[in-house]
Amino acid sequence: MKISIQRDKSIEEFEISKSMTLLAALYEIKENQDASLTFSAGCRASVCGTCAVRVNGREVLSCAHKVQDGDVVEPLQYHPVLRDLKVDKNKAKETLLKSTAWLHESKEASLTHSDEKLTETQTDCILCDSCYSACPVYAVNPDFLGPFALTRAYRYSSDKREGDAKAIIDNIQSNGVWDCTLCGECTAVCPKGIDPKMDITMLRGTSLQFGHSDPSFATQSFGTPDFGGGGFGFDPNSGF
Repeated sequence: MKISIQRDKSIEEFEISKSMTLLAALYEIKENQDASLTFSAGCRASVCGTCAVRVNGREVLSCAHKVQDGDVVEPLQYHPVLRDLKVDKNKAKETLLKSTAWLHESKEASLTHSDEKLTETQTDCILCDSCYSACPVYAVNPDFLGPFALTRAYRYSSDKREGDAKAIIDNIQSNGVWDCTLCGECTAVCPKGIDPKMDITMLRGTSLQFGHSDPSFATQSFGTPDFGGGGFGFDPNSGF
């Protein structure tokens, strides 16, 4: 069984002895074929998110992915590559600071089971950066807050114990909720079943409640013909 691994700007092919997880295969290659192969790993149980990579153009946790013959393994997108499959995640994590996705003003609140369920899934985020790597917005806007930061913002702005949800909502307007294309790629690759696309949609609704709106709405064209008389295609002063 053969797999290919992107190393610097070249692709190298390696042979592994049997079907196994990708992480096990990387360790086998490092131990028996090329000791210089570099990658990240942690818990080996899909809990820490450290080992996320791309396989055949799709983000996966290498500790959970079962290797198939011909797999092409690459580092995550939009991250500075330190070496081989190891990337620097610091810039991605900075989105959490920009989104201020934490409890701002704690207040007493009685939580029901339904309240807990509301953001239970979002709390499971392991910061693997898979959604960040899969997001096409970063190809054109490197300042985008991104899926996991916005999911975290939804988690805290929806918490009944948050006394200043508006502060969080205000901080995700620029390069935030309105910049998302709602393509769903982030949702498709999340190993924990989180749905950032829906979270962002919910945040847009909350943004409207706090008086915000899509900044591009005013410049959008709705296909109305313009006969030279203004934005609605006629001059109200010209008569009929």
